[in-house]
Amino acid sequence: MINLNGKLVEDQNAKLSVFNRGLAYGDSVFETIRVINGKVMFWEDHYFRLMASMRIMRMEIPASFSPEFLEEKIGELVEANDLKNSPARIRFTVFRKEGGYYTPATREIEYVITVAPLKDAFYLLNEEDYEIELFKDHYITSGLLATIKSNNRAINVLGSIYASENDYKNCLLLNEKKNVVEALNGNLFLVKGKTIKTPPLTDGALNGITRKKLLEILKDLPEYTLEEVSVSPFELQKADELFITNVVMGVQPITKYRKKNFDNTVARDLLSKLNVKARLG
Repeated sequence: MINLNGKLVEDQNAKLSVFNRGLAYGDSVFETIRVINGKVMFWEDHYFRLMASMRIMRMEIPASFSPEFLEEKIGELVEANDLKNSPARIRFTVFRKEGGYYTPATREIEYVITVAPLKDAFYLLNEEDYEIELFKDHYITSGLLATIKSNNRAINVLGSIYASENDYKNCLLLNEKKNVVEALNGNLFLVKGKTIKTPPLTDGALNGITRKKLLEILKDLPEYTLEEVSVSPFELQKADELFITNVVMGVQPITKYRKKNFDNTVARDLLSKLNVKARLG
């Protein structure tokens, strides 16, 4: 079952027009959300990021789009798919109604919510080999549009194909200033001694929810110094640890970049604290 504009329908009966603006122009934004036993994790953060993304895209936000209404729709979908007592992954996609060319005929929106089961209720540390490389064929353009989850993910698709063809688990993306911005599917953190760095949003980094939660955690840990600063590719091999964050996997340690192998001590510590925050929030 999926939710199409507020109605639950069988996935095979759900239909989108070939003139859908998300398909035609990438005129669409989305949220990936984790649900545990019917509870939406970090819902307030997801809700406000979705609203901010819609405003940046100049979409008209329906009066009905309250946090309570959308959370209820997610809950209905989870229950309809018999996932109320299981971990699940939600994709909430919003697109402008069809009509017009580059200039839309309307700013009104439609939406679709899909759900898929997840294996684990809470985050587990993946300690398998996780080698990464830089993806340098194309660059992220720093600026506000890069920070939102829009359907314009061409660089992520191409980078993922490059990683697959070359047996890498992931790639790091660069912006037009040749600074490291993020991974293909999440934000990047770099650990050197007691200093933890992550690229700032002004460099084009996605405004990730797990990134935000780790920043909150780190601000309460006096043993670490947190810096939101530009990261040069030259810093990667000098780091003690590198790890990637997103709402589905939590914290993913990078084990190897080029000839450097990395530890995962800080990643392990932060993952346990993230699980605590998820249980409480």
